[in-house]
Amino acid sequence: MSELKKFRLINKIEGYSFLILLFIAMPVKYMMGYPMATKITGMIHGLLFIAFVYQLLEAKRAIPFSPKETLFFFILSLIPFGSFYTEKLCKVKELQPAFAK
Repeated sequence: MSELKKFRLINKIEGYSFLILLFIAMPVKYMMGYPMATKITGMIHGLLFIAFVYQLLEAKRAIPFSPKETLFFFILSLIPFGSFYTEKLCKVKELQPAFAK
């Protein structure tokens, strides 16, 4: 599996975990009074975020992403639904002739 495909996979998983944390676990905590929801989901998301940053740096070396792209992908990971835009940009990058194998 190429580094770009690994990056796209962890980006997607981390993005979904962020949305689950924001739109499911946090309402469960604050509206229903179950603080354990954010503890568990937050820990899982935190581990996935670390994996995302690691894979971003690995992809930066292998692809290579420019410093501007790398920073942009990192910033998008901090924004809800940003991972979907990152996925779109990576799909375009994967289809470029330099990456066709």
